[in-house]
Amino acid sequence: MKITKNLNGNALDIALEGRLDTTTAPELENELKGSLEGVTELTMDFSKLDYISSAGLRVLLSAHKIMRDRGGMKVTHVNEIVKEVFDVTGFADILNIE
Repeated sequence: MKITKNLNGNALDIALEGRLDTTTAPELENELKGSLEGVTELTMDFSKLDYISSAGLRVLLSAHKIMRDRGGMKVTHVNEIVKEVFDVTGFADILNIE
């Protein structure tokens, strides 16, 4: 998985490319832990994300909980495969998906 970060003031944009699964979820978790200090707006761009597993969902939920108290988090450009996972797991009701 490829992670691209862009910090603009207190807004952080993260674009993911590839698969967010058991192997790559710890990488994203570490990136978020080291990047969220002072961030009040987090945008996750999933336009190039092919797949998400339960390990990836756990990282998203953790980030959502942190950002809920700081300003907010949104997920953009979700493809049909990932959207179906969000729908089935109830994450579509939890996350701000645009």
